[in-house]
Amino acid sequence: MKIVVDTKETGQKEGLESLLGEEVILLCMNYLYAGELVGVNDKAVKLANAKIVYETGDWSSKSWKDAQSLPMEATYIQIGAIESYGKVKR
Repeated sequence: MKIVVDTKETGQKEGLESLLGEEVILLCMNYLYAGELVGVNDKAVKLANAKIVYETGDWSSKSWKDAQSLPMEATYIQIGAIESYGKVKR
């Protein structure tokens, strides 16, 4: 599950696709998810080593205050549920 989008102007990937292979946080309608972004298509993203972040603590902290690993190899999150996302700087 991987779609790579290149812009015509720069040839660089944009959006979620540009974060493939990175540790990301997805701020969704109901939960916050963190993990390695390993797949993107038009319906879902795929995270490896995913956690639900129940409490972030200080955003500048080196670790989440309460993040619990999900009991599956891969976690799929619907694109429509994602409100914001980004690379984790830790």
